[in-house]
Amino acid sequence: INQGWQQEYPDEWLSFGNPWELQRPEVIYHVHFGGGIEHVDDKGRDRAIWHPAETVQAIAYDTPIVGWRGQHVNALRLWSARSPDPLKLDAFNKGDYVSASAEQSRAEAICKFLYPNDESPAGRELRLRQEYFFVSASLQDLVNRHLTSDGQLRSLAMKVAVQLNDTHPSLAVTELMRILVDLHNFRWDEAWKITVATLSYTNHTLLPEALETWPVELFERLLPRHLEIIYRINVQHLALAEARAPGDIDFRASVSLIDERSGRRVRMGQLAFVGSHRINGVSAMHSDLMRETVFHDLNHLYPGRITNKTNGITFRRWLMLANPKLTDLLRETCGEAVLDEPTQLSLIEARASDVEFQKKFRSVKLHNKTALARLIGERLGIKVDPTALFDVQIKRIHEYKRQLLNIIETVALYQAMKDDPNGNWVPRVKIFAGKAAASYRYAKLIIKLVNDVAEVVNNDPSIGGKLKVVFLPDYNVSLAEVIIPAADLSEQISTAGMEASGTGNMKLSLNGALTIGTLDGANIEIRDHVGAENIAIFGMEAGDVMIRRKQGLDASDVIRNSPKLQRAINAIGTGEFSPGDPGRFESIAHALRYLDHYMVSADFDSYYEAQRSVDARWQVAPAWTRASILNVARMAWFSSDRTIREYAEEIWNVPVNPTTPLLPDLRDVAG
Repeated sequence: INQGWQQEYPDEWLSFGNPWELQRPEVIYHVHFGGGIEHVDDKGRDRAIWHPAETVQAIAYDTPIVGWRGQHVNALRLWSARSPDPLKLDAFNKGDYVSASAEQSRAEAICKFLYPNDESPAGRELRLRQEYFFVSASLQDLVNRHLTSDGQLRSLAMKVAVQLNDTHPSLAVTELMRILVDLHNFRWDEAWKITVATLSYTNHTLLPEALETWPVELFERLLPRHLEIIYRINVQHLALAEARAPGDIDFRASVSLIDERSGRRVRMGQLAFVGSHRINGVSAMHSDLMRETVFHDLNHLYPGRITNKTNGITFRRWLMLANPKLTDLLRETCGEAVLDEPTQLSLIEARASDVEFQKKFRSVKLHNKTALARLIGERLGIKVDPTALFDVQIKRIHEYKRQLLNIIETVALYQAMKDDPNGNWVPRVKIFAGKAAASYRYAKLIIKLVNDVAEVVNNDPSIGGKLKVVFLPDYNVSLAEVIIPAADLSEQISTAGMEASGTGNMKLSLNGALTIGTLDGANIEIRDHVGAENIAIFGMEAGDVMIRRKQGLDASDVIRNSPKLQRAINAIGTGEFSPGDPGRFESIAHALRYLDHYMVSADFDSYYEAQRSVDARWQVAPAWTRASILNVARMAWFSSDRTIREYAEEIWNVPVNPTTPLLPDLRDVAG
């Protein structure tokens, strides 16, 4: 963060090497791009020979992943890209040193740049090259290993499971078809059955922009054979759609793998759905909304494919590693078995009102808050009181996650404190952390707003230090491991119907933070498990949001009826927090008034009142501590052990011993 603005710099994380990875120079696969296609009629099999214009080598690297208590070690196989001809000697001998290594640089770019900006044609091409490179290398390796162990590919779906993690690896559908049909001489129909039985797809978002689409022209130039396969899949897919809804052109257009309305684009979400035997959301609400919204027509065409697998978190990291003091208290209270079986957490429920146990629990929390306060002081020079309420929102910066709602409430609270400096205010530290996508300018403007508000609030002596605002830069997992154990309040305030699940909500609740949130994503299931009285729910529900959007995005009526909101927006829009540039946040103020797509203004009053209820609860320490303990005690269901067991049993068809809390050795499961 430079003067309140997010800036991006390269992270050369491999510059000193990685002692844990093992290069496998004997494991090399060729990944192709461009060129032309030659079709051959091989005994009635419609095979194709791809004559590529470019070949990149994929070199395997293995990182051993040691299971809990060291019972199993699985290899995480990653890939590095290089050119088959890293130095063109003819160009080198002519003195053209740049051209001599150009192919190697082009190949290395595949692994060198994480999430290239896809606003430019070059960025889009690199992104597609990356997605295909990793899919192709992994599937070639998977097929080769299966052939080595099994001798034939008809049993592939019985021995192998491939989970498509969102739309980025959707090319696995076409790549597996290419491998089976073109390289191993399978008939199309048999190859398709194997492919669908092998693949399954996890959807992580309902945001339309996250369901990738690619221009047909780019596909045709970069992956010509895969485009042919997509067209053929689409022919049989649309034939099924016509049979299901004869003459319904809109239905066919909705489910087609090709979007014809905006310049002909390949729809990767539809491709993943059609090519998978199971499609799952990551919370109960998300899976229901998938059926009702983005995949409504596909669900009608392929009924029963959508299922739900609510996300989980690994307690080994987010409790035992991140919060050793709390772990020690849990071991003392629940016994050593709590390290292996999360359900043992429920044993502390009986101690939730016990005065001595509460004292120990508060002592752990204060220890963690003191550590975070020290870190804030070291990194930002801001002194915060560890006994204040630590109010935490840590996640990707995005409009739908509504950091903007949080900072507007902060402004309103600050203004209220200034009006009544001697009021009985709860000391509060607002802690933000997260990153915006490099090209997401509005999200970066929100980061600047948070930092500008922090500059004013933190240096105003009239409020007596009762409110502090902190934006911690360079957010990563290591920083999260310090913040999460110290949090008192967990901000999970996304616009209802837009958060697929969330896992930060689970991590924070597991560590004793109370949640303030909307009925969105996994918040609903957290409420059901921890109890409605131990969570603060506010705002519109998903159905309400849809209705209001249909009525229009103008929030003038809401603002007129909310003096606190009106005053906060005016302060932001007129430059009270940016005196050197009064118009800096005019676009934010305008959107809050007239383009309230994410219901920030619409939900403000409900959110503000929920926060004041949080204040009231905080002032009764035994009641707050009891609710905090119950959050920890009732979080066992959100363990990733449960989630992965459900995937294994219900999607991958991998038998799991139900009496064992640990996963078996899933070496035959590739993800």
